[in-house]
Amino acid sequence: MTATNSLSTPSVFRQFYALTKPRVIQLIVFCALIGMVLAVPGMPTLPQIGLAAVACAGIWLVAAAAAAFNCIVEQGIDAKMKRTAWRPTARGELSNTQTLMFSAMLGVAGSVLLYVWVNPLTMWLTFATFVGYAVIYTVILKPLTPQNIVIGGASGAMPPVLGWAAMTGDVGPEALILFLIIFLWTPPHFWALALYRVEDYRKSGLPMLPVTHGSEFTRLQILLYTLVLFAACLLPFVYGMSRWLYLVAAVVLGIGFCLYAWQLWREYSDELARRTFRFSLIHLSALFAALLLDHYLL
Repeated sequence: MTATNSLSTPSVFRQFYALTKPRVIQLIVFCALIGMVLAVPGMPTLPQIGLAAVACAGIWLVAAAAAAFNCIVEQGIDAKMKRTAWRPTARGELSNTQTLMFSAMLGVAGSVLLYVWVNPLTMWLTFATFVGYAVIYTVILKPLTPQNIVIGGASGAMPPVLGWAAMTGDVGPEALILFLIIFLWTPPHFWALALYRVEDYRKSGLPMLPVTHGSEFTRLQILLYTLVLFAACLLPFVYGMSRWLYLVAAVVLGIGFCLYAWQLWREYSDELARRTFRFSLIHLSALFAALLLDHYLL
């Protein structure tokens, strides 16, 4: 299907929506919301709830713009990989011009929303995150170094910082702890995926760690990162951001992730790598949900 023909079908809206990578964006907004909640002591007031809603909308728009821009840059790579070959840009259903205009509109709308109705700091931090992901990571780091996901993970770790800044107008140490957790979580999460998708990455020409350094080395790195991540996940309790409910959840989830990483290191299989990847998603979501429950229930 050509880009021109796709405009005449009802699926055009689904195609544009697919460019935003909805599942990824949902996790980003959820992590930003956690930062907002933790930045407000006790129950929020109605104005604070309204501010959080506007901030979530603005962050969603800019994050969606970055995702769409990423689809332009990686159009050729996406077409070679089974995991991404369905994307409208990879299939030629949307042209680069259409996608770029869509990305620009989302980015401008989100930035204006954040600058005018939230605060300038949040807008600039969100814009910096856009540049970090869409340009520094996607254009520069990803095709050049197997450490791309480590360095580029800084952009993916920004949502709680954005949420904290939206509610307080500054960036506190609590926000940086949340940043550190996501930053350390990103490599084992993504490398687990790269292990069972290694042939896709080899065909695409991207220097992902399993391609450049092999499976055994990558599995060792996953194990080491999960151990460091375990320690980092205890920091909210140590710093006084959370209490026992969160601590129990962090220990249980951390042990679970480390066990998956240990098993993956000892005896590899694609199915185990898939389960490790899926558990990493549960780990982060449940960890932040525990922070949320701890904040309100105790």
